[in-house]
Amino acid sequence: MTKFALTPSEIIKISDSDVKHVNDMLSVEEPLEIILVHFFTDSWVEKNIAVTMRTPGNDIELTVGFLFTEGIIQSVNQIKNIEESVSVEAFNGLASNQIKVHLNENVQFDLSKLERNFYTTSSCGVCGKASIDAVKIACPIILPADKWKIEKNVLLTFNDSLRNSQENFNFSGGIHASAMFNLAGELLDIKEDVGRHNALDKLIGSAVQKNEIPLFNNILFLSGRVSFELVQKASMAGFRMICAVGAPSSLAVDLAEELDITLIGFLRDNRFNIYAAPERIVL
Repeated sequence: MTKFALTPSEIIKISDSDVKHVNDMLSVEEPLEIILVHFFTDSWVEKNIAVTMRTPGNDIELTVGFLFTEGIIQSVNQIKNIEESVSVEAFNGLASNQIKVHLNENVQFDLSKLERNFYTTSSCGVCGKASIDAVKIACPIILPADKWKIEKNVLLTFNDSLRNSQENFNFSGGIHASAMFNLAGELLDIKEDVGRHNALDKLIGSAVQKNEIPLFNNILFLSGRVSFELVQKASMAGFRMICAVGAPSSLAVDLAEELDITLIGFLRDNRFNIYAAPERIVL
């Protein structure tokens, strides 16, 4: 179980006419401040680039994944070192964890792409963007010409595999997951967070740290709905197929079609819907 991911709480549980005072477990939500140290002109510059509400745990993977999917870095080798600390000042009564990333001197990027409000909610990573255009980051990955295929029966096993591995969800029921499967249907990695986009950044960040990018031959499975930003983040990592328990948004479908990403929704209870690029699925 991820450290500090759950916290006990006393609640009143009502079922029909039965009223009970019971102990329950809640998913923890706390702020994480991401600070970037980079070389600009002739000196080192420190800039606060985001505060996101997340579930503590895998904070470094979350930060690395965030920087990668925002187009700031293309490889973990561009990072000089990473520092973890706790902010002296409280954030709305909470101690704010800080991750400070020192980039190599030769790393160049467009800082205007990171124009965000100071606070980004855990439910919507796009909400803090200065504009929707800032989300449309050019994907540097060159796609392979050949398309693999996967049997539909393999896809139908994903939901049970995810649930069996979602340790924190089984306790609280209040947390999202991003999981990665191979073409044989084997679960390779899973990350959890109260924020959908945070869970995906943790998953991608872990792959970046292991130099496993691009993830052409792996499938992304999301525990909730599919938003535009999740498709964008997945495309940056090279995923060619995204499956989800919930529904995609119209903009998510448009982007998947544009990027030739197979998009599947409502993958549960032995069924699913195909919204884009169906040719990768053997029906």
